[in-house]
Amino acid sequence: MRVSSWHNEKTMPFRASAPDHSKKGKTPPPEETHEEAAYLKMLGEKQKPVRIKLVDGEIVKGWIEYYDRSMVRLTREGAPNLFIYKHDIRYIAEDAGKKPRPDNAKPVEAERSDD
Repeated sequence: MRVSSWHNEKTMPFRASAPDHSKKGKTPPPEETHEEAAYLKMLGEKQKPVRIKLVDGEIVKGWIEYYDRSMVRLTREGAPNLFIYKHDIRYIAEDAGKKPRPDNAKPVEAERSDD
């Protein structure tokens, strides 16, 4: 009876090491481009109205007042503000609707002409 010893055989590591891209001539894309932060910053600074579609299909509207690594704060007119986790967001789109007015601004009334 012949018994082979496993310690003499070539073993494969449990976790695969990262592929060596130096031989292929192409570098892999970066994990993070930081474009998300720049876009959210622009939306917040300009108080652009946005629509946020959540993973459950609900759409909420407002403007982004604050964001961090894991969530955004959506400020809404006439409704409670929302803190939304980013993992619950399907997409954020700029809303073509009117720009939200600041809290201290008064509504503009149309002038009447007595013709």
